[in-house]
Amino acid sequence: MLVQIEPALNERTRSHSNVHVFETALGWFVLLVDGSRVYSVDEGSALALEADSTEKTLNALGLHDKVGGLDQVPQTMPIRSLSLAVAQKCNLGCTYCYAQKGTFGGQPTNMDRSAALQAVRLLFENAKAGDKVNLAFLGGEPLVNRALIHECTEFAASISRTAGVQVNFSITTNGTLLNEDDGRFFEQHGFAVTISLDGVGRTHDALRPFQNGKGSYASVIKNARPLLETQLRMQVSARVTVTPKNLRLKETLDELLRLGFHSVGFSPMLHAPSGQHEMADDSLAEMLQQMIECGGEFERRVLRGERYAFSNAVSAMQEIHKGTHRPYPCGAGAGYLGVSASGALYACHRFVQDEKTRFGDVWSGVNIDVQTRWLSQRHVHNQVPCSRCWARYFCGGGCHHEVLHRGRPACDYVRGWLDYCLKAYVRLRVGAPEYFSELCSTSA
Repeated sequence: MLVQIEPALNERTRSHSNVHVFETALGWFVLLVDGSRVYSVDEGSALALEADSTEKTLNALGLHDKVGGLDQVPQTMPIRSLSLAVAQKCNLGCTYCYAQKGTFGGQPTNMDRSAALQAVRLLFENAKAGDKVNLAFLGGEPLVNRALIHECTEFAASISRTAGVQVNFSITTNGTLLNEDDGRFFEQHGFAVTISLDGVGRTHDALRPFQNGKGSYASVIKNARPLLETQLRMQVSARVTVTPKNLRLKETLDELLRLGFHSVGFSPMLHAPSGQHEMADDSLAEMLQQMIECGGEFERRVLRGERYAFSNAVSAMQEIHKGTHRPYPCGAGAGYLGVSASGALYACHRFVQDEKTRFGDVWSGVNIDVQTRWLSQRHVHNQVPCSRCWARYFCGGGCHHEVLHRGRPACDYVRGWLDYCLKAYVRLRVGAPEYFSELCSTSA
């Protein structure tokens, strides 16, 4: 069946707090916000919902797939993921770095060994056989402290075998210190490796130079090649921070996929301590158009049965298909915490050294009062204007760090991208239904 990918001129959308009505070349559809389910509707029903989306109308149309319980704030959240700032130092001088060249505004330092090992113990403390936990290594640049990464990984793997708790490992690196031995170690332990790349060649170099001003792109690609060529258990992905200076997204996506990255994803730069390269309305609007262009190529490839690892689109298809409905944007301050070099616990890796979001330390554990207050304050129903936004259970209110430091300049971008993804979803459900069977099996 021929499925039209490009938007029709007469397509339109209409949103309320509890529905999002949209039209494609395949007809009319509605996202039921409470439940995050997509339904095909006739034009009359669509027009009725545009005019009135009260529960009475939804019930009359047979649309009452409410999930319930989303108003409830969790009282306790066991730790299931920790990121260790094993090196609060970095060899790059990225112009927008949230960690202020890796130091978080302090003196460059490596993580204390006793704190790191205690963090690993804390990660497993309340896990029982059959549970899954994740141990992440970040910085700064984590490979500055390679030996501690190895020791913590081996320690966690040993506890995993004894306790019957599955542990997954991940690392985010600038790639400049990678070597083939790292690749072998990451492959042995099945690491998810994320390399930060902000474009191709000079574009990347302008945003992510070494501290002496020299470009880093050539070094990163040279170091990454052995990992890209041998990845089996490990997966080597690229993360692109989007600024007004690197908006040629499809060019970047195609080149990084050509080089062999397992997937490539984009994220807008919304808050930088320096104020440099933050995205504003015009650049976010341009980013949205670039993302939709990448999405169009993703649709074309899926319809041809090809893999096109544009991770933003892949994850959106997964989330829409399974009916994601979450009152938080991520696990920060809940099941996920960041650990500073000294062993203090923070809401996430971006809040390290921010005492307002300190949750305790690896020896005393999580301060439950602080965590409960955080979970209550950050719940999407307690965010303005999120509580009335149709995208709230996909977005969850936005990155806590960015919202607390800059507000919500990206709301139109988020809604625009989700609106496109909903339309892409229904096109692919009709044109390539087998894709979702494969997607479910690989994400299980």
